[in-house]
Amino acid sequence: MLLKDIRDYQILFLSLFLVLGIGTRDWTLRPELIGVAIATCLITQWLLSLVTKEPKLNIRSPLITSLGLSLLLRADHWTTMAIAAVMAIASKFIFQVGEKHFFNPANFGIISALVLTNDAWVSPGQWGEQWWYGLLFAGTGGLILQRVGRWDTTAAFLGAYSLLEAVRNLWLGWTWDVYWHRLMSGSLLLFALFMVTDPRSIPNARIGRITWAVSIAILTFILRNYFFLSTAVFWALFALAPLTILLDTLWLSPRFSWIKEESNQVMGEVLITPES
Repeated sequence: MLLKDIRDYQILFLSLFLVLGIGTRDWTLRPELIGVAIATCLITQWLLSLVTKEPKLNIRSPLITSLGLSLLLRADHWTTMAIAAVMAIASKFIFQVGEKHFFNPANFGIISALVLTNDAWVSPGQWGEQWWYGLLFAGTGGLILQRVGRWDTTAAFLGAYSLLEAVRNLWLGWTWDVYWHRLMSGSLLLFALFMVTDPRSIPNARIGRITWAVSIAILTFILRNYFFLSTAVFWALFALAPLTILLDTLWLSPRFSWIKEESNQVMGEVLITPES
């Protein structure tokens, strides 16, 4: 069945965003760098799968990672994109506890490129503030989150972050158009809907996910407003990713799997329990 796996929808939507961004936002993104990201992610996944003797080659996960890198990371040289892709995929195999990786691959690749190279950058404002981008991201992201059951993570992150920004806005006596300007960012919505909700690297239990998402929102707020980091969300996610280990220990819950058993399909309704 076409698009039976929810990751197929992720690949479709991320590809749509990439085409849309290049076509309507005039990004300075070279097609060859997209090719480098995709090819490097797939080759690295294949090689590391051989080394670790994984029974089945996973194509969807590295493809999603490569599309995420293409959407968010910018570089002057193809080697920088290749480094980001290798580090992103390698992080899944290296940083594991109980066969679960705790770094978001695309996020790890982005931070690695920023730290290890001199020509990598991220442009959080690349989507502008047009309302229809927000509707598109919310609609497509909402479809995926409804299937994987991770709306709580997005709600906790956006709710906590927007509340902190509202309190700061009131404290400084700014008008509310400043507040909405800081929140209506396409990149922020992409992060909240597609990156911070990765079910394979975030805490398993709901209370753990909410605690984790609120912590990321608080650190993002601090880094953005007191350290003036425009890429605060990515650094916050990277810094707090290991917290997943502790939260999974405190609140036990079944690990997420991308493989849906046929027996869980009832009256046409699909209940996802995904494995990347």
